Amino acid sequence: QVQLVESGGGLVQAGGSLRLSCAASGRSFSSYVMGWFRQAPGKEREFGAGISWSGGSTYYADSVKGRFTISRDNAKNTVYLQMNSLKAEDTAVYSCNAGGIVPYPGHYWGQGTQVTVSS
Repeated sequence: QVQLVESGGGLVQAGGSLRLSCAASGRSFSSYVMGWFRQAPGKEREFGAGISWSGGSTYYADSVKGRFTISRDNAKNTVYLQMNSLKAEDTAVYSCNAGGIVPYPGHYWGQGTQVTVSS
């Protein structure tokens, strides 16, 4: 079992930055592929970014590539999403996920954190 809690969402102007954090509790965090997914109003949830268990490999959706950076600290059981050059279309609920196979989610989800980008 893994419990995931996101933080760091909020309201930011277009062009600004935010860093999301996802703190995990439970065993074997370092063995899980971790991912960030997002769901905008009226749209399907979509893959944003993923990272291998070691952090050595990262994966991004085309829509965020070059602007977002995923990282993890296994000693702190935490995964991060640094979001730069934010656009209005990045507005969504961002959710952390564990145990998936990129770009598909695994079984474990956080509750989500709202990111709103004003234009």
